[in-house]
Amino acid sequence: MTARVLVTDIAWPTTDVERQVLAAADIDLVLAPSGDEAELVRLAAGVDAILTCFARVSAAVLDAAPSCRTVARYGVGVDNIDVGHATELGMVVSNVPVYCVDEVADSALLGILALARRLLPLTRDVAAGRWGRDVPGAGTRLRGKVLGLVGLGVIGSALATRAQALGLEVVAFHLSGCAPAGGRAVASLDDLLEQADVVSLHVPLTERTHHLIGAAQLERMKPTAWLVNTARGPLVDNAALLAALESGEIAGAALDVTDPEPLPADHPLRTRDDVVLTPHTAFSSDGSLVELATKAATNVVEVLQGRVPATVVNRDVLTSPALRAPLAQR
Repeated sequence: MTARVLVTDIAWPTTDVERQVLAAADIDLVLAPSGDEAELVRLAAGVDAILTCFARVSAAVLDAAPSCRTVARYGVGVDNIDVGHATELGMVVSNVPVYCVDEVADSALLGILALARRLLPLTRDVAAGRWGRDVPGAGTRLRGKVLGLVGLGVIGSALATRAQALGLEVVAFHLSGCAPAGGRAVASLDDLLEQADVVSLHVPLTERTHHLIGAAQLERMKPTAWLVNTARGPLVDNAALLAALESGEIAGAALDVTDPEPLPADHPLRTRDDVVLTPHTAFSSDGSLVELATKAATNVVEVLQGRVPATVVNRDVLTSPALRAPLAQR
């Protein structure tokens, strides 16, 4: 029988790329209309795999899919998947950790530049008919400022290279203690917050990193500093961030991700001149989306054809007696 893959949700116009990859392996694709849990529970029965972007793949969804052998994430983080329960059920969970490095690094840099050059208020001034001396146009010189990277994976490292080209000094806090090329490591998050003129977040969302940046951390930042988040919204306590901006504890923020997403229409962060907001699109480009869909669908094909995919999140499942199908190791 032809295998079936349930796609819970997508953040791009079509599933043409993944359909082509799956069809070549004689696998059908079923796209969920809305991605809510009740719908996914209903559609999960009888599928052999689940592909997910942002929709929550809960224990209830997994329990409803007795034939499912794998859950593949379109993207890096797997915080929307109950990985522990998937492992208990013998499902291989995979992700795509490298596909949008340039896009996210560029977006983080864009946020920094927009804050430095006061892009939003100046654009609004021009739209309102103000020009020249009517506009307070002084921006911030970036050369000589300190960029603090919280996390130093491939995206953080790519941002470091871009920032250094503009004359910023780069420091990083990473659990491994490693330093960015041409920069230096700091001993703790507090050290980084106190030194940095720009704090940029590049860590996954876990129980440990939830609200990594809250009121206490914002208090440690310079009053002239900016916070950049292109990683996951819940890394930052939004209420604390808004309070810090209103009180002048920090000078601005550039956010591609928020908590919740989307922000309510009347949320104050939407209209502040010192906040650059984009709608969780830092990962997105014509090239990155094709690469993402291809790699995520290929991970599914690998498992359904009895092979271990390139990037397994829950490697313990490979030696578990619960594993739903034997896989030939690479």
